[in-house]
Amino acid sequence: MLPSEGRQRVQIEGVWPEIDGGRFPIKRTVGEKVCVEADMFGDGHDLIAGVILYRPETSSKWLEVPLSPGFNDRWQGVFTVTEIGTYVYTVQGWVDHFQSWRRGVEKKLEAEQNVSVELLIGAKLVEEAIARAYGEDIEQLKHWATLLRAVSEKEPMLVGCDALSADLAALMAKYPDREFAATYHKLLKITVDSERARFSSWYELFPRSWGEPGKHGTFKDCEAHLPYIAQMGFDVLYLPPIHPIGTTFRKGKNNTTASEPDDVGVPWGIGSPEGGHKAIHPQLGTIDDFQKFVSKAAEYGIEIALDLAYQCSPDHPYVKEHPQWFKHRPDGTIQYAENPPKKYQDIYPIDFETSDWQNLWEELKSIVVFWIEQGVRIFRVDNPHTKAFPFWEWMIGEVKRSYPDTIFLAEAFTRPKVMYRLAKLGFSQSYTYFTWRNHKWDLTEYLNELTQTGVREFFRPNFWPNTPDILHEFLQHGGKPAFISRLVLAATMTANYGIYGPAFELCENRPIRSGSEEYLDSEKYQIRTWDLNSPHSLKDLIARVNKARREHPALQSNESLKFHHVDNEQLICYSKKTEDCKDVMLIVVSLDPYWTQGGFIDLPLESLGIDPYREYQVRDLLTDAQYTWFGGHNYVELNPQALPAHLFWVRQ
Repeated sequence: MLPSEGRQRVQIEGVWPEIDGGRFPIKRTVGEKVCVEADMFGDGHDLIAGVILYRPETSSKWLEVPLSPGFNDRWQGVFTVTEIGTYVYTVQGWVDHFQSWRRGVEKKLEAEQNVSVELLIGAKLVEEAIARAYGEDIEQLKHWATLLRAVSEKEPMLVGCDALSADLAALMAKYPDREFAATYHKLLKITVDSERARFSSWYELFPRSWGEPGKHGTFKDCEAHLPYIAQMGFDVLYLPPIHPIGTTFRKGKNNTTASEPDDVGVPWGIGSPEGGHKAIHPQLGTIDDFQKFVSKAAEYGIEIALDLAYQCSPDHPYVKEHPQWFKHRPDGTIQYAENPPKKYQDIYPIDFETSDWQNLWEELKSIVVFWIEQGVRIFRVDNPHTKAFPFWEWMIGEVKRSYPDTIFLAEAFTRPKVMYRLAKLGFSQSYTYFTWRNHKWDLTEYLNELTQTGVREFFRPNFWPNTPDILHEFLQHGGKPAFISRLVLAATMTANYGIYGPAFELCENRPIRSGSEEYLDSEKYQIRTWDLNSPHSLKDLIARVNKARREHPALQSNESLKFHHVDNEQLICYSKKTEDCKDVMLIVVSLDPYWTQGGFIDLPLESLGIDPYREYQVRDLLTDAQYTWFGGHNYVELNPQALPAHLFWVRQ
């Protein structure tokens, strides 16, 4: 069977970025570049040309940028996405008859051959381009066609070089003959998010612990503490579930199975006769109070993120209204959550294999839409890897069609391929294994995977040194230096990071028992009172770190991250820079919270935009200390009892 068009001579393959054969979109934020590469070649010796075609999915008008040839038929081009939503892109290539002709004329002139006929061929090519041109270019092309025909009748050996004019080549490049252009057979997609998806500083708190001592906190209490959070420089305030909490099988302090009358329960045990996922715990306030809180936070440049936990307490209205959404055991009871030997009788998982799955999906989506209508655009999703993957792709896609600036953070501490699949399905950011990476080799290996491989096209890491569920042994035993080093690593290795406070800034490091990552007197099960004015707080240092992040573009993305050699395994050194090297950051962190560590670092100066023959200055943004260095080989020493990290701004 003959093809529909057999005269398309250019072949296109190996297009990148292309995730899983184009099944999933890549990710960018507004203002970011997309670098597209493709293998592109044709038969014979004719020259070829090509472009990247791209447009917002809602537009019918294609935009384009030229592709430039590189080594071994690899072509490359770059364009910038400028609006939130979905973009599509592809690659197109064609035989460039004019450039092929021009090269042939040049060779014949070098060989001192007659080019009379070739000039007539060139004139014909130019005349054909007139039909594709517009404006003043039409007259310019007519002029060139006339000139080529005229010189072909004279002494072409003397004047044939007019055909090689760069002006004519540039003019012809604007109006190429694409009649037989080949277009890559796939339309690839880009999800373009707001800047917050790429660069954000998260702070997590339990609102019920922010009231007066001995009293249940409210949104109004949290509102009064917004200056505290803003002064530390955070721009996302994440709240665990704010809904009514069930009483059936309510857990007590320190996760005991028997609760006392004054126990407040686990916020993730969502639902009571007072309401479910679209209701607010009455002791926190009202919907009106919440809306005012969201508005007040915005005045400080802070966005509110809500927890999205698709699970129910036995008292949730869904249990009575939609029993088919839960698994029932042979004895008629509903299957509660288990992770043997642990039992979570206060939690009913949702059954995504229910025959009523369409209505279930619509209802779960409506929860997100409800809170969006209250002013929320950021959701931290609890355990998304325990819910059906097709649901997430559908729900996130549906929500972002109507509210494209919505951000979803996946709390999925699970296997790598599962985490990556969730990112491909639409999650904007993800928790990571950072908490458990505490050595130079595994930090380096992990960060290179996240930032220097194809993973970076779809997976945005969000680093957390601690969470209400995770108090790593490094923090338990390393004291204040451990908290500082983990803070600097999280905040500078990736552009998105967060801390669970005030536990973090107050260096809360008491586990419930030896060998456990659970906190003693965990805020998940009880109200805590925190001394926000403690002289031992890290709040001022955190403010310095976040100030550096805001003021230095190099720290606001991940792709430029590069590790540098240090002759001490207890010291890790890496840099970040802007594309033009106008902002260069150099970070050195001690991974030993106990002893002073020193060593020589080796820097590739030219790749950092530093003149290897001139002195340059490094200013530590954590202490304001300034040093003058020369060359790429320099000594650093860190005493963890003073400060276990340098956050250097490099200046010529």
